Amino acid sequence: MPDTKEKSATGSPTGLHLHGALELPSVVIDSYNLELREKDGFIGDRASKRAFHQILEDWRDRVRKVDEDPLGDEHAMEMGKKKLDELLVSGDPEAAGVLHGAIEDFAQEFATVTRRFLRAKGWTDTQRIVVGGGFRESRIGELALGRAAILLKASGVAIELIPIRNHPDEAGLIGAAHLMPAWTLSGHDAMLAVDIGGSNIRAGVVSLNMKQASDLSKAKVWKSDLWRHADESPKRDDAVDRLVSMLETLIQKAEKEKISLAPLIGIGCPGVIDADGSIDRGGQNLPGGNWESGRFNLPKILRERIPQIGDHETMVVIHNDAVVQGLSEVPFMTDVEHWGVLTIGTGLGNARYTNREKPKAKDAPKKNGKKKD
Repeated sequence: MPDTKEKSATGSPTGLHLHGALELPSVVIDSYNLELREKDGFIGDRASKRAFHQILEDWRDRVRKVDEDPLGDEHAMEMGKKKLDELLVSGDPEAAGVLHGAIEDFAQEFATVTRRFLRAKGWTDTQRIVVGGGFRESRIGELALGRAAILLKASGVAIELIPIRNHPDEAGLIGAAHLMPAWTLSGHDAMLAVDIGGSNIRAGVVSLNMKQASDLSKAKVWKSDLWRHADESPKRDDAVDRLVSMLETLIQKAEKEKISLAPLIGIGCPGVIDADGSIDRGGQNLPGGNWESGRFNLPKILRERIPQIGDHETMVVIHNDAVVQGLSEVPFMTDVEHWGVLTIGTGLGNARYTNREKPKAKDAPKKNGKKKD
């Protein structure tokens, strides 16, 4: 792996059987977990959910110097997306005005960060960027994204900036199916997927619906279970125990409904993922311990704890969570060659992809040594 602050395709091991693989069935991953620095830290921190809350609090502080805060006394981080959206749409006009000010400032920051990514190695010639993460699912997030897109176009940056198609929570599970070659999914109804984050762990059953669409464009989350570990501050091993229990419950539900599960578990997790499934760096926000320890290997633990799904040995594949969330868009990116994802959450997740050339169709069947008309 290159000694850089990103994982790039150049000089790295590839292969569909590897964790953190850079060559996947449909795309090559040109870059992910890019950590662009500036003098005060990582530039991506300027476009995180935490950054928006800080911008909003700055606006409220300025208002409080001359008048009462129209948003009240509660801190922005405690108000939640739903409440802020309600204030924006139908609340006091001055409260909406404060929110619009924060949206504009955040959009400016997001546009600046996007320009910086587009200049980075591995991101040149990007044609489209999909924006995901928890912040995107709010109306405030959508408006900030729309405003950033206009700012980029007005400055002459020819880039499409679009919201992720599926709900971000579901995209983080659906994308796991694109980690696998098609033959591993063939003949099965669904697969297990996990999305591990700094606040939540989500596990789900992804219905593949490959009879409707072999490109997985109809894949949907059938059942999922969410655990907000940030409210409990568990130890690392306790978090793994909880995850195993979530997966076992989902397996039981699938069996009860006679859903054929592929013997696979796809995992999205923050950080740079090594070929053996360990986390090289970037797992500092995960619950309760050192997830980057050389003695800790989540895929190996899950294989030991859930050794079989159906009649087959369990296979576990882990990759970066932004990579996985972005992969949910693979079926809808066939009209461009180079595209990326930015996920606005605790930090700014990122990945850039190049679509792989599809195999050429075989010649028509021959008859008596000649091509059939």
